[in-house]
Amino acid sequence: MKTIRMTIKPEQSASLKVGRVRPAQLDATTQADIARHAAADDAAAMQDAARFARRVRKRLGLSQAELSERIDVPLETIRNWEQGKRSPTGAAKALLKVLDKAPEMALAALQ
Repeated sequence: MKTIRMTIKPEQSASLKVGRVRPAQLDATTQADIARHAAADDAAAMQDAARFARRVRKRLGLSQAELSERIDVPLETIRNWEQGKRSPTGAAKALLKVLDKAPEMALAALQ
């Protein structure tokens, strides 16, 4: 990816096209607002991951304890994923995707 750096002088800003940005709202945004929005975005992402983990488990027809045994992950980890306290990352996330797309083959490979 190519990075282009630009310097915009205040006197030139009037000649720039106006986009979908509301300058007054942008100027009124504080660091606390930005932190609050970032926290809300993170919470929404965690809930999406929680719903995905729960959906995969339910599609397999397994309880949390059964899934933890089948994929060799502690039961508490499964609970944390489904409650949105933690999000599956790396290999666990990849395994959940495989379990979602090809459950029979994935479960057979894990035996």
